[in-house]
This record gives sequence, structure tokens and C-alpha cells, in this order.
Amino acid sequence: MADLITAGLITLGWRERLALPQLGIGLLKAKLDTGARSSALHVDTLEEFHRDGATWLRFTMHVGRRQPVEVCCEAPALDRRTVTDTGGRRTERWFIRSEVQLAGRHFSVDINLTDRRHMLFPMLLGRSALSGRFAVDPARSYTQSRPLTVATDPS
Repeated sequence: MADLITAGLITLGWRERLALPQLGIGLLKAKLDTGARSSALHVDTLEEFHRDGATWLRFTMHVGRRQPVEVCCEAPALDRRTVTDTGGRRTERWFIRSEVQLAGRHFSVDINLTDRRHMLFPMLLGRSALSGRFAVDPARSYTQSRPLTVATDPS
């Protein structure tokens, strides 16, 4: 029965490397969590601003462990939603929509921006992003090669 459900899906491990090309992030370690509904990205700073009548978010994060590099990102705000964390605490968080590159696929994901500094992974990819695309084998990790991001034309 399980084979029927996962037929045609790429099987990934509980942790993988991915890219967020629209945000200029070529490599990021992520925890794949089928127990979490939404995806989350660690940010060090977060600032709301307005551009052309729309709400945008400017945020920074550090990428890399040995020699972390600060990355400054801007993205249109999707909305604010209430998120319940693993401890049952409810907080309102900003969401953006961004392209994810994983296992040779490119797809858009709603991502909430939050402080994950005490977590092992700067990104959590939740079941909404995984559903219909991937199966997750918790006994495996880093099953995919590092993403090869292609520079996008900013115009």
C-alpha cells in the first residue's frame, strides 16, 4: 500500500540541501518535516516597508556554518498568519512566497519568516511544500547532490 502512495514521487531524507534562488541563497540545509504544515526560514532581522503601494519585507540571515555570510533579502509580503509551534505556542508571522530548488525541481512555497537561531537547520520544509512532490524516508539524509542554481535575469 505504501508503494502505491509514493509511486512516482522522489524519495528524500529527513534533511536535504536546497536553494532559494529568488532570495539569492544558493545552498541551505533544511529539515523536511511532514509534521509541520508550513515551511519556515530563519531570519536575523526583519523589517516591513512599502513599495508601489504594496507591503514588502526586508530581512537578513547568515548562510553557512564555518564562515557565515550575511545575506540581505527583499520579498513582497504574502500575508500574516497565525502559526502554532511544536510547543503549542501561537504567534503571528509574516509569510512570503519564494521558489525552492530541490532534487532538480523548482516550485513555489509559502514560507514564514521567524527566529530559528536555536534550531539545527535554518529552514524547515513543511508538508504543504512536500505533498504531491516528494516522499520522506526518515532513515535517510542528504540523498540529493547540492543544488546547482542558475543565475536569474533581474529584469
